[in-house]
Amino acid sequence: MNKHTHIHTHVTNTLTRDEHTHTSRFEDSPPRIVENPSDLVVSKGEPATLNCKAEGRPGPLIEWYKDGERVETDRDDPRSHRMLLPSGSLFFLRIVHGRRSKPDEGVYTCVARNHLGEAISRNASLEVAILRDDFRQAPSDVVVAAGEPAVLECLPPRGHPEPSVSWKRNNARIPAKDDRITMRGGKLMISQTRKSDAGMYVCVGTNMVGERDSDPAELVVYERPVLMRRPVNQVVMEEETVDFLCDVHGDPAPTVRWRREEGELPRGRFEIRGDSSLRLQRVRAEDEGTYTCTSENSVGKTEASAMLQVHVPPQISIKPRDQIAAQGKSATFQCGTTGNPPPAIFWQKEGSQMLLFPGQPPSQSGRYSVSMGGQLGIADVHPEDAGFYICQAISVAGSVLTKALLEVEGGPSGHIPPIIRQGPANQTVSRGTAAQLHCHVIGGSSVRISWEKDGEGVEGDKPRTTLMENGTLQITDVKETDSGMYTCTVSSTKGESSWSGMLTVREDASMSRVSESIQLPGPPQKPVVTEVTRNTVTLTWQSNPHEGGAAVTSYIIEAFSQSVGSAWQTVADHVKQERHTVLGLFPNTVYLFIVRAVNSYGLSDPSPISEPVRTQDGSPTEQGVDHRQVQKELGQVSVYMLKPVVLSPSSAKISWTVARQSRYVQGYRVFYRTIGSSWLVQDVESAPEQSTILAELRGNTEYEVKIRPYFNELQGVDSLMVGLRTPEEGEERRRLGGERDRETQRQTVWCLGASERGGHMNRTVDGAVLSILLTGLLPGVRYSVMVASVTALGEGPPSPPVDLLLSAPGSDRTSVPGETERAGPGLGEQITGVVRQPAFMAGLGVASWVVLMGFSGWLYCRHRRRKQLGHYTTSFAYTPAGGDGSAPGMLGSNMGTYPWLAESWHASNLSQQSKESVYPCSSKLGPPDRYFTGKGTTQANQTSSI
Repeated sequence: MNKHTHIHTHVTNTLTRDEHTHTSRFEDSPPRIVENPSDLVVSKGEPATLNCKAEGRPGPLIEWYKDGERVETDRDDPRSHRMLLPSGSLFFLRIVHGRRSKPDEGVYTCVARNHLGEAISRNASLEVAILRDDFRQAPSDVVVAAGEPAVLECLPPRGHPEPSVSWKRNNARIPAKDDRITMRGGKLMISQTRKSDAGMYVCVGTNMVGERDSDPAELVVYERPVLMRRPVNQVVMEEETVDFLCDVHGDPAPTVRWRREEGELPRGRFEIRGDSSLRLQRVRAEDEGTYTCTSENSVGKTEASAMLQVHVPPQISIKPRDQIAAQGKSATFQCGTTGNPPPAIFWQKEGSQMLLFPGQPPSQSGRYSVSMGGQLGIADVHPEDAGFYICQAISVAGSVLTKALLEVEGGPSGHIPPIIRQGPANQTVSRGTAAQLHCHVIGGSSVRISWEKDGEGVEGDKPRTTLMENGTLQITDVKETDSGMYTCTVSSTKGESSWSGMLTVREDASMSRVSESIQLPGPPQKPVVTEVTRNTVTLTWQSNPHEGGAAVTSYIIEAFSQSVGSAWQTVADHVKQERHTVLGLFPNTVYLFIVRAVNSYGLSDPSPISEPVRTQDGSPTEQGVDHRQVQKELGQVSVYMLKPVVLSPSSAKISWTVARQSRYVQGYRVFYRTIGSSWLVQDVESAPEQSTILAELRGNTEYEVKIRPYFNELQGVDSLMVGLRTPEEGEERRRLGGERDRETQRQTVWCLGASERGGHMNRTVDGAVLSILLTGLLPGVRYSVMVASVTALGEGPPSPPVDLLLSAPGSDRTSVPGETERAGPGLGEQITGVVRQPAFMAGLGVASWVVLMGFSGWLYCRHRRRKQLGHYTTSFAYTPAGGDGSAPGMLGSNMGTYPWLAESWHASNLSQQSKESVYPCSSKLGPPDRYFTGKGTTQANQTSSI
């Protein structure tokens, strides 16, 4: 290189000297390099060209130097592989390069000369490219788990220039655009590998010589064990089968193992199934614990656990025994239980709503207590303590109960709650007048009578309110705010009863007269027991010859049992015959019965109380029955209802089939109701025909019906509901309207006197009654009579008034406008025609005519009522089975405790907003359910299971 520098300096000096010495030769110019050679990297054996171009005048000669020495070209040796081209470029036919001899590789310089001097180009290197075959580091096989990063490392073969690295997978070039793939420094990095990334990978080294492929390396992507379905916590009953799932996916296929954290798996009762699930058979309480599924393969391991709880239904291990205790002594009942989890124990007297728990403060003035071990103690036994006491054990696994009887010696023979003979009636009075609400009681002088208005207590010592000695509540100078539902409650140490009636106060001068006692039917004779079973009692009685102002249409039966409750309960109504079987009673229980007659004016006084009757004891075959087994078999009984057959507007035949029988089916419970109302129930003992007749239905009404099998208090699964519709009852009913909400349910008759001494009255009759006998009218007073219809939507407008004038003594006749055109001369007119002159005889004739017309009207009304009064609304309300919501029911199978109004009185059909509605019970009681027997009505508290 020093040589080149020297030449360059020499040329420069020469040019400077020539500029001064040869200024005369302006047209000549020294050489000038216009194209310098470039560095070259050439493969061995390949041609190559080093370019060089110079200008000058005269045209310069070009020579090439390599590493400072002149290069021999074809001009020097025709056999040379180097050629000097006319342009001055140096052309290599092939690059000669060997391990020892490298004649063409070096630093080249182009020199241009003429007589004016020389020019030297920049240096240009010519290098021979190489690429060896052996990789300095070939990629190795890699095994990773899916989702993990994978790294493949590679060092390419040595070469010049340094080779670049790329990768191929399965002979396909890997694109660099994948965000998960990074190639840097010969490494291939894959983040979050997938199964699709698996394959054969080749590292490729590349330079201008060519490519070199490494030996392939395999990337294996395995999957860690993944739980597709995990075991879940389970709560099961003992003796059941449990399956814990452990559905695992992975590559390679993982192995699955099960273990129990608390110890060994149940020997002989577990199985690991083909799908890796764990099955435990006939589980026991000691099998409780945590069960863990472990799955593992070569790339990972996973576990999942689940808890097993085994519930054992409560069982009675120590049953209480019946006790006979003397009055004033103490009684103790033992009750031991087992179960898992341990059940809670509490006691309850049958028919009472009070629950007795262990450890709670003593109740009933400190006489009742329950120990922590479940022992019931009763101190200072009273006669009213007699009855059945129920020990109940309950847990999340179920419940069980047992009961024992306490009989009290030395107590009074009768412990009967008071009976309301006649209670308050519905009435409408005009503002400013007085109203009397009666509450006549049978039950001695120790009873306490209280009144409530719309659920609020009424004090009998207010200026306008007086509670008389006979229980009657008198309200003077009544105001519209006095309107409401009044409830008379009669209570004593032996129980209580209630009866409700509606008082309506209006501005106009109209009033409804309470039915007189002479119009009510006489009480039936004492009922006689003719047949007794463990759940039924058959009663017969005789009617009273006195029917009152209308024929007796039905009977109501009430019952009382000291063992069951402290109130009289209505167990049947709408009874058409003087014989009835009360169903659904408790076995081995003493009952008393009374009967009341019903006509269109109200209820009679109660009959004498029947003799005590004890239902039969439970059959020995039912002792020790496994309630769990009974409930299980009842739950498997499938009842299928057939299409009901409507027999008449008031009856239908219900039939069903049973797909799977059970020896524990005691009978079938037929539930039926009108749309949106409470269920009515009729029990049918097991019989081959499996059918029953529903009687006392309403005409032109839609019903829903379903069937449920039962065994004592245990019940099975309901059948599907079916519907039926009864036809209309008759042409007169059809004339009242086709729509239920427009059907005339009752009619109100106002009779308004024109003078103060004439008085006013109103009467309410059934919608089917088209005539009425008005009594108590005064002669010589003009009355205006109006009629209005009442539907479920309310009271309609009154009819145009019709004037009525009874003849005063000495007058010709009674004046009824328009009546003379419809009726011919009566007997009264004929008599007055004969004895017209004497005033006394005239008055006698008028009285005779009135008596005859009244008698004819009475006969006509009686005849019409016998034919048409299927449903009626009277101006009285009745709750003979009164008591509060805690009053017990008289019946078995958890029968209800609430009093109710007979279906004959359409309380439920009246508008809820109308003050004329007849409420079926005290305002503090809810709507009742009813338990219908084959011939009457019995309450049922079925709301919790229907």
